[in-house]
Amino acid sequence: MADMTKVSPSICAYPDEKYENLEIEVILPGVEKKDITFKITEDGFYVRATKEGVEYVDSYAICCPVVPEKATAKYSNGILKVTVPYQQPFENAIDVKIE
Repeated sequence: MADMTKVSPSICAYPDEKYENLEIEVILPGVEKKDITFKITEDGFYVRATKEGVEYVDSYAICCPVVPEKATAKYSNGILKVTVPYQQPFENAIDVKIE
């Protein structure tokens, strides 16, 4: 097997019009859907995709926490589009006992 060239994919991440969801677009020209891995946590995401001779791979931090289990993704024409809702303020807040 020939050596793979590692490349960081082009990424665009931005809030939707209502600031309710984070929209992530990953440009992966010539990659087939079956060759893409995308993982997300509340504060970051990882993408890995391969095509002949090229491996697109990188990880990114997310500035505002998201709800990873509600993420949805579509892949079409070399663009992976992921939509994930932001966490609501104080959604995971812990009540602190005051003495």
